[in-house]
Amino acid sequence: MKSLFKKIILVFFSLIIFFSLFIGASVIYNSLANKNNIGNFENISLSIPAPRNEESGVLDRADMLERALKSVVGISSADAFSTNIMYMGSGVMATSDGYIITNQHVVGARPQRIEVTLHSGETLEGKTLWSSSALDIAIVKIKGEGYTTSELADAKGVRVGEGVIAIGNPLSMQFERTVTAGIVSAVGRSISIENDDGTTSYMEDLIQTDASINPGNSGGPLLNEKGEVIGINTIKVSTAEGMGFAVPVNICVPIIERLKSVGEFHTPYLGLYAYTRTAAKYYNENVSFEKGLYVARLDSYGPAFSAGIRSGDIILRVGGVEVNTMLALREELYKRQSGETVEIEFMRDGTLRKVSVMLSSDD
Repeated sequence: MKSLFKKIILVFFSLIIFFSLFIGASVIYNSLANKNNIGNFENISLSIPAPRNEESGVLDRADMLERALKSVVGISSADAFSTNIMYMGSGVMATSDGYIITNQHVVGARPQRIEVTLHSGETLEGKTLWSSSALDIAIVKIKGEGYTTSELADAKGVRVGEGVIAIGNPLSMQFERTVTAGIVSAVGRSISIENDDGTTSYMEDLIQTDASINPGNSGGPLLNEKGEVIGINTIKVSTAEGMGFAVPVNICVPIIERLKSVGEFHTPYLGLYAYTRTAAKYYNENVSFEKGLYVARLDSYGPAFSAGIRSGDIILRVGGVEVNTMLALREELYKRQSGETVEIEFMRDGTLRKVSVMLSSDD
């Protein structure tokens, strides 16, 4: 009986060894076969392919950037009072007849000469038609027609998390038209700027992005995912990574329209500075309002003061349009010129008031 049991055990283990060897040989054979024919498996991929335009087979983003890059220019300028002071940055072609948007700090307050380098490599002389240190925006004009442009979008609808692309000439023209991508990190940002004379000024309603922005990117476009310009890159926080800012492009539209129609733009002057609802709490912790702008400072000789507006008033509408940021207020003012009258609605001690203000010139 014991002998029969031993035979059964021996046969059982023999079968296990046989099938193990058979399975192992099959695996090795299939592996070698796959290795020898691996070139035939063209559909194997370790990454998800980028989306493509089915008609052209070309990357959609590449198509968009090909045009956008042609609208970006390099700008260099020299100060009129010092040959040692040179400025360099970027700009974007806003119109086919040579109107370029850039930063005021790129062209300087008193440029002796401005050189604009096109995508083709051609260099043309530029002329500043208008600039504002408060906005850090300048409009430069070159002669000619038929330039490639980028469409200006409405930046008011920009939302946090949207994809954006920054284009510019970081550090020098050696890295011209560098493209970086990121997202909108925040909107409506306010930052303080230390001026050369020791004073402090504020830039408001900025678009914050984590797209890489370096010296030389200034003045270049911040694009949405459609390739439309939503902002003009202006500054980055040097003490932090991934914190760049752009001025919403909306403010440039009425300026260019006026320059094209009448050939000049005189900055309308209201004579006040106001804070947003969030910023006003730091200025006056007791103030509370849902919409509008808190009037913090007034020029006692300015149009707003003369019309009866005072510190502490809450401006609600300018020309019938609701304003909740200084940039929105300026956008409405820039649709007008000095000498024109605009109606301003404001709250004082819970009472709605209206005044007509005749704008003067800030030039």
